Amino acid sequence: MSTIKTIDPTSIPQPELHAYLLSAVAPRPICFASTIDKAGNVNLSPFSFFNVFSSNPPIMIFSPSRSGRDNSLKHSHQNIKEVPEVVINIVDYPIVEQMSLSSTAYEKGVNEFIKSGLTQVPSEKVGPPRVAEAPVSFECTVEQVIELADTPGAGNLILARVELIHINEKYMDEQGKLDPLKLDLVGRMGGSWYTRASGNSLFEIPKPIRNKGIGVDKLPESIQNSTILTGNNLGRLGNLEKLPTTDEIERIGLDDEIQMLSKKLDGNTEKLKKELHWLSQQMLKDNDTEKALAVLMYAEKLD
Repeated sequence: MSTIKTIDPTSIPQPELHAYLLSAVAPRPICFASTIDKAGNVNLSPFSFFNVFSSNPPIMIFSPSRSGRDNSLKHSHQNIKEVPEVVINIVDYPIVEQMSLSSTAYEKGVNEFIKSGLTQVPSEKVGPPRVAEAPVSFECTVEQVIELADTPGAGNLILARVELIHINEKYMDEQGKLDPLKLDLVGRMGGSWYTRASGNSLFEIPKPIRNKGIGVDKLPESIQNSTILTGNNLGRLGNLEKLPTTDEIERIGLDDEIQMLSKKLDGNTEKLKKELHWLSQQMLKDNDTEKALAVLMYAEKLD
């Protein structure tokens, strides 16, 4: 059995605490925040302390933290205090290396668009430019800046209201919605690690919005305590609205695959039940949830 390490955040150095937080809370979405100072100098910086927090009003938040080394403020933070506007540009895999380069601590006044080789596009409603290569960009006005502390590593929450959205249409599906398979987004992990939201790393889970699942607690105990089914498997089964009927269970018992298993394992009920749990798990992988539960309920009858 694994042991648990318990840490009081006030008992360890800030860099160590920072590493724990960023490694555990991941993957985090990444944005480019483009800002300008009162003289019009452009700054472009990436942030993974970032997310969307409201759709009405449309509010995004990112946090330029104070330096853990010298407690200095990031140029993005300084610029927003002078000009409360920002363009939040979404980062995808084709520009992830340029995003990383732009995180370099260049001197104030250096334009990271130029350093990273990205293209400035004039915005329509705010002063800072947007990133032409970004799949989606949000022109925002800053509603509030919440400075959490004046100590090294302290965050400064920038609450930005979306005023205009720019979407590259090549990332949209036939219904006019953003397509996760086309977006190829990236997420920030701990240290120098990232993750890519594409290929086999993308998966769907039915959302319990319009239905009310029966819950894992309503499954028979033998299913809840299965040595084969995982917590994810049980969660998927618990999302169904009802248990299969007696007729449905009897019909599944006539399935060719189950009949072959029964004949092959004639007389070995325990082994047959285990094989049916494996079969059900495969059905769950194939998103055939109702059939999977019917198979499990059929196995239940074999007692």
